[in-house]
Amino acid sequence: MPVCEADPWRLQYFENVPCPADVNIPTEDCDAWIWNPRENWIYDKLCVAQSQGLDCGPHGVMPKRFPVFSKPIINLKGMGVASGAFRSLSDYERGYTPGHFWTALLTGEHVSTDCAIVKGDIRWIRHTTGTPFGDNGMFDYWTIHAADRGDLEAYIRGWAGEHLDRYTGMLNVETIGGRIIDAHLRFADQWPDLYGPGWVAALVRLYAEKRWFFPEEGERRDGYSVVLFGRHGRNHRHPSPASVAAVRAMPGISSVQITFHETKPAEDHAAPPGGFRLAIINAHDREMGFAARRLLAKAFPAEDLHVPAEDNWPVEQTAQVL
Repeated sequence: MPVCEADPWRLQYFENVPCPADVNIPTEDCDAWIWNPRENWIYDKLCVAQSQGLDCGPHGVMPKRFPVFSKPIINLKGMGVASGAFRSLSDYERGYTPGHFWTALLTGEHVSTDCAIVKGDIRWIRHTTGTPFGDNGMFDYWTIHAADRGDLEAYIRGWAGEHLDRYTGMLNVETIGGRIIDAHLRFADQWPDLYGPGWVAALVRLYAEKRWFFPEEGERRDGYSVVLFGRHGRNHRHPSPASVAAVRAMPGISSVQITFHETKPAEDHAAPPGGFRLAIINAHDREMGFAARRLLAKAFPAEDLHVPAEDNWPVEQTAQVL
């Protein structure tokens, strides 16, 4: 197994790629922190903000101006818990929390970027943006963009070259308005199949041989990672293998992930406050991804689903089980 993967639904991407037994490739921040002691400072978000010259400080240090954004200094597993904007001094005083910090409130596009790095030099880069599902912390789908982003890439390259000059491996950064808000010594393991044939083999080579070689076949294609959400507090059950196989066989569908454990309490799954992730469908065509989601939804009781209104789902028909 070339990749140390905590989520069994993502093993499908890695289980058939040979890897030396002594090579560890992290997908979890906790593993990446342990295995990269020289670079794991980047999980300190206050340090990342300081490295870019942003206004910032731990709670207890008074901001010079408002608004600011507050969040935990280190938060490996909490998915942004207790984060939010302070728009006034009273907000700051009321929201004071030990172990948190504030930083300049950034505006602009929120982008997630995966990078392959050899001694601080970025050799491959790919950008993803999310389309929200309402204002409840959920994403309806992500777009894995084929296109470059010149200014953003130049900024990330400069930052990595200055601060990770001895690091070889994968790097994921999240940016808002072209500035880094989070950095991870790993890649996004939700859609590696959308990076193209041979990408996982290149990933293994990066960690095993400390070099990057990924001859992309043809032009890059946009990809889409579409989420099926259920409601919190329900006793969700996996769809039948036949249901999943029918969705996977649809034209343009790259993979299907059923993203929960039947035997694990729902409240023990990491999930946004607005909904419970039931499945993720990766596709190279967005409309086919939506169609696949509608088909997979029929394997779940209609009353258990969280349905995007704009997708015009036939909700009354989703109680049918494939």
